[in-house]
Amino acid sequence: MNAVLLAVIVMLVLALARVHVVLALFIGALVGGLVGGLGLDGTMVAFQDGLSHGAKIALNYALLGAFAMAVASSGLPRLLADWLISKLGSADDNVKAKAHAVTKWGLLAGIMAMAIMSQNLIPVHIAFIPLLIPPLLTVFNRLQLDRRAVACIMTFGLVTTYMFVPLGFGSIFLNDILLGNIHNAGMETSGINVMSAMGIPALGMFAGVLVAVFFSYRRPRAYENIPIVAASAREDQPVSRYKVIVALVAIVATFGIQVVMQSMDLEADSLLVGALVGLSIFIVTGGVNWREADDVFTSGMKMMALIGFIMIAAQGFASVMNATGEIESLVDASAALFAGSKAAAAMAMLIVGLIVTMGIGSSFSTLPIIASIYVPLCVSLGFSPLATVAIIGTAGALGDAGSPASDSTLGPTAGLNADGQHDHITGSVVPTFLHFNIPLLIAGWIAAMIL
Repeated sequence: MNAVLLAVIVMLVLALARVHVVLALFIGALVGGLVGGLGLDGTMVAFQDGLSHGAKIALNYALLGAFAMAVASSGLPRLLADWLISKLGSADDNVKAKAHAVTKWGLLAGIMAMAIMSQNLIPVHIAFIPLLIPPLLTVFNRLQLDRRAVACIMTFGLVTTYMFVPLGFGSIFLNDILLGNIHNAGMETSGINVMSAMGIPALGMFAGVLVAVFFSYRRPRAYENIPIVAASAREDQPVSRYKVIVALVAIVATFGIQVVMQSMDLEADSLLVGALVGLSIFIVTGGVNWREADDVFTSGMKMMALIGFIMIAAQGFASVMNATGEIESLVDASAALFAGSKAAAAMAMLIVGLIVTMGIGSSFSTLPIIASIYVPLCVSLGFSPLATVAIIGTAGALGDAGSPASDSTLGPTAGLNADGQHDHITGSVVPTFLHFNIPLLIAGWIAAMIL
């Protein structure tokens, strides 16, 4: 069996069996490396080389968690949560039911809007999640809102936006990576409207989120009101107006730094610098008491520690998969089954993209790997340039939603599991896989056939 395919299967089976994701990634990489002929030493060297690439990501998320907890300690998110809860406390049952409905759908719409804007208008990616979601968990509990629906909404906003709208992160994905790599592989892309190519796949994602919210997870689900560590100790204290102002200034400064740095093509360091600036504002102004600063920042780092470790392990896994050299052979083996059928070829290429991205955990990292292989294959099979863009773009996006190692699932989990009641696999990975990868696979195949 192909080493990459086997490694991904082992990793996913172990993750679904409730083996910790970091351990599942390591075992999957070990199996893939041994089957791919790297040997134990070669596999470990490749895995360790990949770990170094994930260290910076982990540090970014740790500092982001510290900043999020500093904001929470200021009382600003608590003001929002208290205001929403007050709207749900009417004694009139009819008014209460209406308030519940308005609050529920308003929250879901607001979270989706924030997830969409995080990719372009306010390009902070998942940085908004630990700031916005943990303080709202009490409101979710009062509404008996199924957190799996919230996870699907956030993942929809994070993934669909960059794969369809060529602004912000979408510009990087669609213009620089997708069209750029297709052009480098020998296909002319100057006349291609990338939104036309990715429109049908985006509709597949939209259909998925509608099913998740209005059908799969529409029923009430009960959660316990478990206090969040570090925030609970301050719930009985009055909210300081000064600290709220400091928090607002720190948030604006943090986001502003990221926007400016990304406009200067320094997006790789923008999250790190932005978080450091925000933390510095809290410390210098006394927004976080000096004696409490260590506890607050440590609690925040713990909240994001899981994401950091998983992202580090995912980079090691991806490094081993690349070192085996069997991603190309996986595509070639799939091509041998086409027998000249465009329909079978399109489906096979999409499935291979799903497998690769599920293991690597990043659409942005998958596209450069598969584009150079898929372009000549699409040309030989007679696919139009527009259909080729749709196939490769969809193949890259497939698996981002639903991968245990993707920040599109790790981010929602970090926010929704702040009180320990949202499992990463059953709460984020499985729901997003079912509701996005299946319709995206179908929509991508339809786009390949009709464009």
